[in-house]
Amino acid sequence: MLHLRMITPHHLTEQVVELIDRTVGTTHLVVLPGAARDPAGDLVLCDVARESADELLQDMRELGIDRTGSIAVENIDLSISTRADEAEEEAPGEAADAVIWEQLAESTHEESTLTITYAAFMVLATMIAACGVVLDNAVLIVGAMAVGPEFGPLAGVCTGLVQRRPGLAWRSFVALAVGFTAAIVATTAFSLVMDALGLFHAHLLENERPNTSFIWQPDPFSFVVALLAGVAGMLSLTSAKAGALVGVAISVTTVPAAANAAVALSYGDLGQMWGSGIQLALNLGGIILSGTLTLIAWKLLWRTQQNRMIRKPGAPHRPGGGI
Repeated sequence: MLHLRMITPHHLTEQVVELIDRTVGTTHLVVLPGAARDPAGDLVLCDVARESADELLQDMRELGIDRTGSIAVENIDLSISTRADEAEEEAPGEAADAVIWEQLAESTHEESTLTITYAAFMVLATMIAACGVVLDNAVLIVGAMAVGPEFGPLAGVCTGLVQRRPGLAWRSFVALAVGFTAAIVATTAFSLVMDALGLFHAHLLENERPNTSFIWQPDPFSFVVALLAGVAGMLSLTSAKAGALVGVAISVTTVPAAANAAVALSYGDLGQMWGSGIQLALNLGGIILSGTLTLIAWKLLWRTQQNRMIRKPGAPHRPGGGI
């Protein structure tokens, strides 16, 4: 269940209450007239099954509540209520399959913004991976994958393309491009410093490296794994199962490829640098392609589900559901 808290202008409160009352899967409706001060209006509270939330939010936005008032959504971790149980049973589909597009756009917006923190994590992850590359240490490579924050902007690109939000897609692309560029430049300098200190050596990079040589030797499986990771990542975001993102992060070699390219650049090894660049491009392209297609398929599937939604008597119906 989700909890909705809305500030509504006085003249729209009745319409808001009517929408909530007629939407399948809603309960615990509370109206506090005149309770809101900034912006001024009435406070309307209700709980809604996750399966019905997207449709209700879109109806609220059509009324202009997001512009003249406010809409806040919170997850309910525990609800001990027979009426809540009944509301969830009334709503079509399963909560785990429901997509709340506004929530997805908001979460990807936060994760895909170019910030100092994001850039720092990118640089640190790439430097850790550089140590793993030189030492042929798979543990360090996996650790670097987990630290890397690149899936946020990748998800932002996918979401922006599917929802036709060019601003989100462009901002995410810029975060990716600037983040990887900064990471490669910083890691190249890091590699030179480590070499000057006698900790990195060119022969370590040229060794067979059975644990990490795959990073600069891409093959068809590189693209296949990226495609699968993109599907898994977008499903984890749309279903709010964030724990799966850790598995996605350590299944693709974006950060290690950038690290290997940086170390190879510091030693002038154009062959490894080129191979690492192809590996990076394959992973990024595969994730964006499959992630976008996954969202499109999920959008069509959920639209079909929403079209079958049974409204309470007299409820308005917007064909299509979703964004």
